[in-house]
Amino acid sequence: MKRLHRYLIRSYIGPLILTFCLAMIVLILQFVWKWIDELVGKGLSFSVIIELLTYVSAKLLPLALILAVLLASIMTFGNLGEHSELSALKASGISLTRIMRPLFVLALLLTGGAFYVSNVTIPDTNKKFYSLLQDIRQQRPEFYIKEKQFYNGIEGISLKIGKRSKNSTMLYDLMIYDHRARAGNVAVTVADSGQMFITEDEKNLILTLYQGNSYSEYLDTNQRLDKNRKFQRDRFESQQLLFRLPGDSLKRTEEEMYKDHYMMKDMKGLSDYSQKLRKGIKDKRAKVAHNLLAVQYFKLEDKSEAPAALTDAQKELQKTRIDVADYYSKLPEDKKTEVATYATTLAKGAQTIIKNSKENIESEKRWIYRHQIEWHRKLTLSLACLIFFLIGAPLGSIIRKGGLGTPVVVSTIFFIFYHILSLAGEKYARAGILPVWLGMWGSSILLLPLGIFLTIKSTRDSALMVGESYSLIIRKILRFGRRFGPARNENPSANQ
Repeated sequence: MKRLHRYLIRSYIGPLILTFCLAMIVLILQFVWKWIDELVGKGLSFSVIIELLTYVSAKLLPLALILAVLLASIMTFGNLGEHSELSALKASGISLTRIMRPLFVLALLLTGGAFYVSNVTIPDTNKKFYSLLQDIRQQRPEFYIKEKQFYNGIEGISLKIGKRSKNSTMLYDLMIYDHRARAGNVAVTVADSGQMFITEDEKNLILTLYQGNSYSEYLDTNQRLDKNRKFQRDRFESQQLLFRLPGDSLKRTEEEMYKDHYMMKDMKGLSDYSQKLRKGIKDKRAKVAHNLLAVQYFKLEDKSEAPAALTDAQKELQKTRIDVADYYSKLPEDKKTEVATYATTLAKGAQTIIKNSKENIESEKRWIYRHQIEWHRKLTLSLACLIFFLIGAPLGSIIRKGGLGTPVVVSTIFFIFYHILSLAGEKYARAGILPVWLGMWGSSILLLPLGIFLTIKSTRDSALMVGESYSLIIRKILRFGRRFGPARNENPSANQ
């Protein structure tokens, strides 16, 4: 039996490595296509590109492994079935579950490896990846400036362009805020068009503006606005602005500045931070309730007084309970208007406090959802390797086709189905429509019974993928419909 196990593992390892490499190449090409605008024309060295693609490969490894396990399982068992090896093993008394056992153990090891990568390796590589990507963005800013968006990559400058020419270097509808004086928006330049390019030594950025106006306010010696002098406006036909760039080499930023992001944490860090946020929400609700009672209801002079002061005020209110409607009806008309106005002001103030607090709490809840989603993702991506093996192995024994033809088609269909379910579930979980666990585990919950069903069918040698069986079922349904359908009138003249 050990010889059979070694043979099955050797038959499985080859397709697994091949399909894993193919899946990784496809996913990396997808990444390059997505971020091509960030990389082209930045003068990046080959070592920087390799470093970036290495970090990307680590990020994509679990997803590529899922597709590789599915495709390799279908190919391996399809080859065994196509060459009648699977039939020979079953004829000798070895069940399909015993044949699958060594590969199932291998799938468990792959699942554990995928979990280690997701929980340990990916958070670290994410910090390196996003740090390097941000450095690349700052390398050649003229390539990163988007239409109708403010760009703050140049120190002290905020730049927005309305439109870029596709056939030339012309820019249109430019607006530049100069914050280098660190006194706010005291200098603004607006131009109809302009051109941007890097000097030959790649140390300076030159921006040439056409047909525009410059607006600036005077500052005193302490770099504060001089209220005694009016602002200055200059109109120009052409104007050049020079901005200093960081330098030739790629400037590397500290990776630790991204450590608080949820994508850079392991499961323990995600869980601890989620608990911290939940505790903060609970404390915030209690504080808001205390402030509403202290300020809006009991009108305590100091809203930071101890809760005992509120308890005393509540007891005093119970002793002096009055009929508000009766009391209000006895007031003079001018006092009624004053009381109503004052009460409306207090009510609006309380409403504003509640509204702002609710928005703040909802924002923190969404942040909790993102941490919980990332926590569950590390488990779902790992367990998906095992689920797809349970789908691929019996499916390959049913299809009995090896190679890269039918297995690739079937694997692609299942993988796309899984990926769409995962993306939809994550979207609904992030929006709070579904519980996070259901949104992240929904695709696995749907696919696991399918794997069990296929295993049972393949163990019983069911003709699940034979077209004749479905044709027979359709003929039986049609025959049943003709038998119990409405009787036909064979004599057409009888209806006349």
